[in-house]
Amino acid sequence: MSSIASKSVHGIIWSAIERFSLQGIQFLIGIILARLLSPSDFGMIGMLSIFLSVSQTFIDCGFSNALIRQKETTSKDYDTAFVVNFAISIFAFVILFIAAPYIATFYNMPDLQSITRAVSTTLIINSLFAVHKVKLTKIIDFKTQSKASFGAAFISGGLGIFLAYNGLGVWSLVYQTICNSILNLLFMIVLLKWFPKPIFHKDSFHTLFGFGSKLLIASIISSIYSNIYNIVIGKQFSASSLGYYTRADHLANFPSQNIAGILSRVTYPILSQIQDDSEHLKSIYIKYLQTACFTIFPLMMGLAALAKPLIIIMLGEKWLPSVILLQIICIGLMFDPICNINLNLLYVNGRSDLVLKLEIIKKSIAIAILIFSLQFGLTGLCIGRAIYGIIATILNMTYTKKFIGLSMWGQSKLILPSLILSLSMAVLLYKGMVLNSNNIVQLILGTVSGFLFYIGFAKIFKMKEFVILINLIKQSLFKKRTKL
Repeated sequence: MSSIASKSVHGIIWSAIERFSLQGIQFLIGIILARLLSPSDFGMIGMLSIFLSVSQTFIDCGFSNALIRQKETTSKDYDTAFVVNFAISIFAFVILFIAAPYIATFYNMPDLQSITRAVSTTLIINSLFAVHKVKLTKIIDFKTQSKASFGAAFISGGLGIFLAYNGLGVWSLVYQTICNSILNLLFMIVLLKWFPKPIFHKDSFHTLFGFGSKLLIASIISSIYSNIYNIVIGKQFSASSLGYYTRADHLANFPSQNIAGILSRVTYPILSQIQDDSEHLKSIYIKYLQTACFTIFPLMMGLAALAKPLIIIMLGEKWLPSVILLQIICIGLMFDPICNINLNLLYVNGRSDLVLKLEIIKKSIAIAILIFSLQFGLTGLCIGRAIYGIIATILNMTYTKKFIGLSMWGQSKLILPSLILSLSMAVLLYKGMVLNSNNIVQLILGTVSGFLFYIGFAKIFKMKEFVILINLIKQSLFKKRTKL
């Protein structure tokens, strides 16, 4: 097995274990909490997401991507990033602490004042182990991250369930969040057995900020947009409506963001290592793109088709308004892995200026779509978001053309087989549900038949994506056997 293939397989396996074990336990905990708490409880936490997300992005300063991209990273670089992250986290906490009453007034929810101040403490805690995660990502060590994140999620989730069961309502989510951050910090320190020195180095700062500054602005714009729906829905509709939306969004994000995150974390450091070999870079990019789409398209289409029985079984009938929202969001999010891999190409080539330019163009279009779709209610907002997801993918493909020599149409032809097969599978599942009214039967039969249909046709037509995926699995299994 080649060095790149070996690193890819090993990285993807452990990144997948880390992401899906973490998200899996959080998913199960979320289901239990959804049955114990009301939609408005989740809506209240959702109202704060934009403030926390933007603050976290601001704290990072784009240093994470800058550190990973560097071929040679020194202890001075890690120390400087740590100092800057920690200093900005304190500043962000103070700002949110002062702004808490105004946030509560904006949403007309007095309880948000104390909740905002409590949850904001996680910004400081998270900044203390942010560099640890970068260090592990750079060396493609997701095994250690898996241990830390899973342990923290499991213990904090248990605490959240215990508090929710005993009637603490929204505060059970608050304490769960804080506990998760504290445990992640402790586990990272213990497992990595390393902690950066609180020393600021001016030369390292200039190097990191030179690349990261443009990514910082782009990330803040992206973060604001990602959470602006929570503000609009929380303000224009109700906490319950926002609760329905956030649950649908979380369910759709489970397969989409996890696979996108796995590939992004693995592809970025690996592509950075071969950034000077354009032909090799193109070859690896194509394989990543085809594998990502072959995996994520059927998952998202299947989730959309089986949304109703899934939500009724997992969350209960009180969450039925989330069904149509989940189906629409799935369409928009299924293209996220493509966007992420395309952006990684720009990062690898050091074109943070193009990332910023692209982000400004995309989000200008996104805001226009948001304003227009608002008149059509909650469903209209989700449709607008899905349309933007498709437009963003097209723009990303267009901007990476000169780095890999593949036009938007050329990249589209690579993913078209997976898209057509996934849509065919979704139609089959959706039409087949009328044959049985039992939700459990619909979900089980739909999942099994969808899997067999998709894999069966992929094998019959010998799709390249299927062959690539099978070869990666065989390489991984062979490598393990040779070690035994």
